Formats: sequence, C-alpha cells, structure tokens
Amino acid sequence: MNQLLDEIQRAIKNTVLDNSVGVAFSGGVDSTLIAKLLHDGGYDIHLLTIGFHDSHDINFAKEVNEILKYKHKILEIDPESFQEISEKINGIIKTDNLSWNENSIAFYYVSKLAKDLGISTVVTANGIDELFCGYNAYREAIGIGVDEVMNVMNKKLENEKKMMIAVNNVTSNFNVKILQPLLNEEFISFAKTIPISEKIIDSDDLQRKHAIRKLAISCGVPEISAHKQKKALQYGSKIHKQLLKLR
Repeated sequence: MNQLLDEIQRAIKNTVLDNSVGVAFSGGVDSTLIAKLLHDGGYDIHLLTIGFHDSHDINFAKEVNEILKYKHKILEIDPESFQEISEKINGIIKTDNLSWNENSIAFYYVSKLAKDLGISTVVTANGIDELFCGYNAYREAIGIGVDEVMNVMNKKLENEKKMMIAVNNVTSNFNVKILQPLLNEEFISFAKTIPISEKIIDSDDLQRKHAIRKLAISCGVPEISAHKQKKALQYGSKIHKQLLKLR
C-alpha cells in the first residue's frame, strides 16, 4: 500500500509541473483520491465538475465536497447549444467512436470551465480504471483467467492513451492541457506488477479497484466516495443520454 501511494505521488510530481491546477472531479474514488493527493501535496487545486442540470456527477460531487471543502466550480451544460458543440467536436476528432466523442465533449466543457477560471492545466485520474480493473469488461475477463485480464488491460490502455490525445486536440482550443499522471509509462509498469487479486476478485465483483479503494480510505478520502461504484463521466454527466437523443 505504501509503495502504491509513493508511485502515485511520484507520477503526479513528475507530470504536474504547475502549482495551480484544475481537477476533473465527479466525486468518485479516482478523482477524489487524485484531488486529495494534489491538495495534500501542496498544489492549489480547483475541483471542476460538469454535467447537465441535476446530473449524478453534479449532485454527487457537491455531496463529497461538503466533506472535503475544496474550491469547487460547476458548469451546467446548456442543452440548447449542445448539438452545435457536439458537432463541432466531432469535426475536430473525426471519429464515430461514441466513447471518444462523449469524453471529448465532456473535457471540452471541463476546459471551458478551467479557462474561465484562468487555469491552464487540468489533472485527471484517467488510467485507474484501466490499470485496476474498473470496467465491467474485467468481470468477464477474470472468468476466463488472468492472461485475459492482462489482454483487456493492454487494449484499454492503448485506447485510453490515443483517446486522451484526441481530447487534448479539443481542449487546446481553450489553451488548456489535460494531464493524466497515471498514464505515465513508469506508473503503468508498476501498476501491472500489483496482483490481479488486489484489483478484482471474481466475475461477481461489482466494486473492483480494491487496492485503490483501500489506499483512498487510508489517505482520508470520504467513505461515500471510496466505496462508490464506478459511473463513467459520460453517464454521470448525462452526456451519453443527450448524445443518443441527437443521434
């Protein structure tokens, strides 16, 4: 556990060079752990939450930050201009991949919020779900075996790294850079050495990411966040639902 903490802190220190940064924040265990470690490491952080009115992420982020009491800004997505924005972003990233479009739209709004606050760097927890079996796909994979889990992990990591390049192409319009310390190659290599059994137990494991959840609690992350089941950004913000309506 101590080594995992040390490696995450090292990844943050080597990646996040600005002192004043935004944190893409949903209130879930990943973004809350990153926010806590940045805050405790002396960074001046602003939590940044986006979503449609009354979305899960906005409501849950507020609830978690009532405990943390960090600086927190929320941007509610305007449904009237959403189609125009989504078409503009699709024109930038030039792919029909739904997940890439959803994430690029989400980070468009995150970077817009950051720009309004004068913040040029936003830190995300991308990489945790890939490396610590956060996705449902890992439940099927573990039923086949550890080798299959590693195959899924490698594919998801490759996709995530490519997707975050596309995301940064979108956010560069606001002169905002999105950083993912936990997609750092050194951290990836370390995280792969952690036994799969510390990440996912079996195909019935709905929580997963057990090593991260234990670490989060030991670092003082609120329990409502540490035990929260995964809800991806595009779902928690209602972007997925709205984009399907347009399609």
